[in-house]
Amino acid sequence: MNLENSEKSLDFIRSRVKEDRDNKKNEGQVHTRFPPEPNGHLHLGHAKSICLNFGIADEFDGLCNLRLDDTNPVAEKEEYAEAIKDDVKWLGFDWDDRLFHASDYFNQLFEWAKKLIEDGKAFVCDLDFEEMRKLRGTLVEPGTHSPFRDRSVQENLELF
Repeated sequence: MNLENSEKSLDFIRSRVKEDRDNKKNEGQVHTRFPPEPNGHLHLGHAKSICLNFGIADEFDGLCNLRLDDTNPVAEKEEYAEAIKDDVKWLGFDWDDRLFHASDYFNQLFEWAKKLIEDGKAFVCDLDFEEMRKLRGTLVEPGTHSPFRDRSVQENLELF
């Protein structure tokens, strides 16, 4: 689909992508990604995301990465990763040579997390789910800070 010759009105996402491309944001290149976690088979919501991300890349002569968010080895299986690739192809899309794994970036992510802790912008929180839920705010009330927020940088680094 050639957008320059299209009379069709654009939805808000495509309008924003077109505006960014026309304003040379990211050097006028459109580059999207589909980042499923390979811990089960895809569902209809995934199919919508695949069509949106790969479709927009295709419509704007851009690229779309398939990035497997394989950061939870307990829940993930290779069979699901293969099924995801098959499903993307079944929907008519291809990532060419742009298959990535989030786990390939663990070392970089670890270093960034450490830097955030060193800069006092992150901390190790030992709250369980229920405790965290109780501290969350609502639409009308602010939440409460974690009691672990005030740990020293050194203590956070040791725990991390």
